[in-house]
Amino acid sequence: MDVTALRALQAPLKDQYRETPDAAVITLKARGELDDQHIACKVETGRAIALAGLHPATGGSGAELCSGDMLLEALVACAGVTLKAVATALEIELKRGTVRAEGDLDFRGTLGVAKDAPVGFKAIRLSFDVETDAPQEKLDTLLKLTERYCVVFQTLNVKPELSAALTRG
Repeated sequence: MDVTALRALQAPLKDQYRETPDAAVITLKARGELDDQHIACKVETGRAIALAGLHPATGGSGAELCSGDMLLEALVACAGVTLKAVATALEIELKRGTVRAEGDLDFRGTLGVAKDAPVGFKAIRLSFDVETDAPQEKLDTLLKLTERYCVVFQTLNVKPELSAALTRG
Protein backbone atom coordinates (compact mmCIF):
# COMPACT_ATOMS: atom_id res chain seq x y z
CA MET A 1 0.00 0.00 0.00
CA ASP A 2 1.32 3.45 -0.84
CA VAL A 3 0.60 6.81 0.78
CA THR A 4 -2.17 7.66 -1.71
CA ALA A 5 -4.03 4.41 -1.07
CA LEU A 6 -3.62 4.78 2.71
CA ARG A 7 -4.96 8.35 2.66
CA ALA A 8 -7.87 7.32 0.43
CA LEU A 9 -8.70 4.52 2.83
CA GLN A 10 -8.48 6.65 5.98
CA ALA A 11 -9.83 10.02 4.74
CA PRO A 12 -13.55 9.15 5.00
CA LEU A 13 -13.00 7.71 8.47
CA LYS A 14 -11.12 10.80 9.64
CA ASP A 15 -13.88 13.03 8.24
CA GLN A 16 -16.57 10.97 9.98
CA TYR A 17 -14.69 11.09 13.29
CA ARG A 18 -14.24 14.87 13.05
CA GLU A 19 -17.95 15.35 12.37
CA THR A 20 -19.16 12.72 14.84
CA PRO A 21 -16.53 12.12 17.54
CA ASP A 22 -18.64 9.43 19.22
CA ALA A 23 -18.36 7.30 16.07
CA ALA A 24 -14.63 6.91 16.77
CA VAL A 25 -15.19 5.34 20.18
CA ILE A 26 -15.28 1.57 19.79
CA THR A 27 -15.27 -1.04 22.54
CA LEU A 28 -12.90 -3.90 21.79
CA LYS A 29 -13.61 -7.13 23.62
CA ALA A 30 -11.79 -10.27 24.61
CA ARG A 31 -13.29 -13.41 26.09
CA GLY A 32 -11.94 -16.52 27.73
CA GLU A 33 -13.23 -19.62 29.47
CA LEU A 34 -11.60 -21.01 32.59
CA ASP A 35 -10.17 -24.47 32.02
CA ASP A 36 -11.93 -26.90 34.37
CA GLN A 37 -8.97 -29.31 34.56
CA HIS A 38 -5.90 -27.05 34.80
CA ILE A 39 -4.81 -23.62 36.00
CA ALA A 40 -5.39 -22.19 32.55
CA CYS A 41 -7.72 -19.95 30.55
CA LYS A 42 -8.89 -20.57 26.99
CA VAL A 43 -8.80 -17.20 25.21
CA GLU A 44 -10.70 -16.68 21.98
CA THR A 45 -8.38 -14.88 19.56
CA GLY A 46 -10.76 -14.57 16.64
CA ARG A 47 -8.69 -17.11 14.72
CA ALA A 48 -8.28 -19.90 17.24
CA ILE A 49 -8.33 -20.67 20.93
CA ALA A 50 -5.15 -19.74 22.78
CA LEU A 51 -4.56 -21.63 26.01
CA ALA A 52 -2.88 -19.41 28.59
CA GLY A 53 -1.45 -20.82 31.79
CA LEU A 54 1.12 -20.29 34.49
CA HIS A 55 4.64 -19.27 33.49
CA PRO A 56 7.27 -21.86 34.48
CA ALA A 57 8.67 -19.32 36.98
CA THR A 58 5.35 -19.61 38.86
CA GLY A 59 5.02 -23.38 38.60
CA GLY A 60 3.61 -23.76 35.10
CA SER A 61 4.67 -26.45 32.65
CA GLY A 62 5.53 -24.03 29.86
CA ALA A 63 3.10 -25.86 27.56
CA GLU A 64 0.55 -23.02 27.74
CA LEU A 65 0.99 -19.44 26.61
CA CYS A 66 2.14 -16.94 29.22
CA SER A 67 -0.06 -13.85 29.47
CA GLY A 68 3.06 -11.72 29.95
CA ASP A 69 4.41 -13.00 26.63
CA MET A 70 1.01 -12.31 25.07
CA LEU A 71 1.15 -8.71 26.32
CA LEU A 72 4.57 -8.24 24.72
CA GLU A 73 3.33 -9.93 21.54
CA ALA A 74 0.38 -7.51 21.41
CA LEU A 75 2.83 -4.62 21.80
CA VAL A 76 5.03 -5.96 18.99
CA ALA A 77 2.01 -6.48 16.72
CA CYS A 78 0.56 -3.03 17.37
CA ALA A 79 3.92 -1.26 17.13
CA GLY A 80 4.80 -3.10 13.93
CA VAL A 81 1.52 -2.22 12.24
CA THR A 82 1.75 1.38 13.46
CA LEU A 83 5.35 1.72 12.25
CA LYS A 84 4.36 0.43 8.80
CA ALA A 85 1.37 2.78 8.58
CA VAL A 86 3.41 5.80 9.69
CA ALA A 87 6.26 4.87 7.32
CA THR A 88 3.73 4.65 4.50
CA ALA A 89 2.21 8.03 5.42
CA LEU A 90 5.68 9.63 5.57
CA GLU A 91 6.71 7.88 2.35
CA ILE A 92 9.61 6.11 4.03
CA GLU A 93 10.51 2.92 2.20
CA LEU A 94 11.23 0.12 4.64
CA LYS A 95 12.94 -2.75 2.85
CA ARG A 96 12.72 -4.96 5.91
CA GLY A 97 12.30 -4.64 9.63
CA THR A 98 12.14 -6.41 12.95
CA VAL A 99 10.20 -5.39 16.05
CA ARG A 100 11.22 -6.65 19.49
CA ALA A 101 9.76 -6.20 22.94
CA GLU A 102 11.26 -7.47 26.13
CA GLY A 103 10.20 -6.93 29.69
CA ASP A 104 11.57 -7.57 33.14
CA LEU A 105 9.40 -9.35 35.70
CA ASP A 106 10.20 -10.19 39.31
CA PHE A 107 8.08 -13.24 40.02
CA ARG A 108 8.45 -12.75 43.77
CA GLY A 109 5.71 -10.12 43.43
CA THR A 110 3.10 -12.28 41.72
CA LEU A 111 3.85 -15.21 44.05
CA GLY A 112 3.54 -13.02 47.13
CA VAL A 113 7.07 -13.87 48.28
CA ALA A 114 8.23 -10.27 48.73
CA LYS A 115 5.87 -7.39 49.42
CA ASP A 116 8.38 -4.90 47.96
CA ALA A 117 8.58 -6.77 44.63
CA PRO A 118 6.17 -5.32 42.03
CA VAL A 119 3.47 -7.43 40.45
CA GLY A 120 3.88 -6.90 36.75
CA PHE A 121 6.60 -5.66 34.47
CA LYS A 122 9.23 -3.40 36.03
CA ALA A 123 10.48 -2.33 32.60
CA ILE A 124 9.52 -2.93 28.97
CA ARG A 125 11.84 -2.17 26.07
CA LEU A 126 10.56 -1.86 22.51
CA SER A 127 13.03 -1.76 19.65
CA PHE A 128 12.91 -1.64 15.87
CA ASP A 129 15.63 -2.68 13.44
CA VAL A 130 14.85 -1.40 9.97
CA GLU A 131 16.60 -1.54 6.63
CA THR A 132 16.01 1.72 4.82
CA ASP A 133 17.78 4.50 2.95
CA ALA A 134 15.77 7.20 4.75
CA PRO A 135 17.76 9.94 6.53
CA GLN A 136 18.05 9.81 10.33
CA GLU A 137 15.76 12.82 10.84
CA LYS A 138 12.93 10.98 9.07
CA LEU A 139 13.60 7.88 11.16
CA ASP A 140 13.49 9.98 14.33
CA THR A 141 10.07 11.26 13.25
CA LEU A 142 8.99 7.72 12.38
CA LEU A 143 9.83 6.50 15.89
CA LYS A 144 8.21 9.50 17.59
CA LEU A 145 4.97 9.08 15.64
CA THR A 146 4.95 5.30 16.09
CA GLU A 147 5.18 5.78 19.86
CA ARG A 148 2.46 8.44 19.72
CA TYR A 149 -0.05 6.44 17.66
CA CYS A 150 0.56 2.85 18.86
CA VAL A 151 -2.51 1.95 20.94
CA VAL A 152 -0.80 -0.71 23.05
CA PHE A 153 2.31 1.42 23.67
CA GLN A 154 0.19 4.38 24.80
CA THR A 155 -2.06 2.15 26.93
CA LEU A 156 1.01 0.91 28.79
CA ASN A 157 2.54 4.38 28.90
CA VAL A 158 -0.54 6.25 30.17
CA LYS A 159 -2.46 4.14 32.67
CA PRO A 160 -6.10 3.75 31.61
CA GLU A 161 -8.98 3.77 34.03
CA LEU A 162 -9.26 0.16 35.16
CA SER A 163 -12.05 -1.71 36.88
CA ALA A 164 -12.78 -5.33 37.71
CA ALA A 165 -15.97 -7.14 38.67
CA LEU A 166 -16.75 -10.63 39.86
CA THR A 167 -20.27 -11.99 39.51
CA ARG A 168 -21.82 -15.30 40.29
CA GLY A 169 -22.70 -17.10 37.03
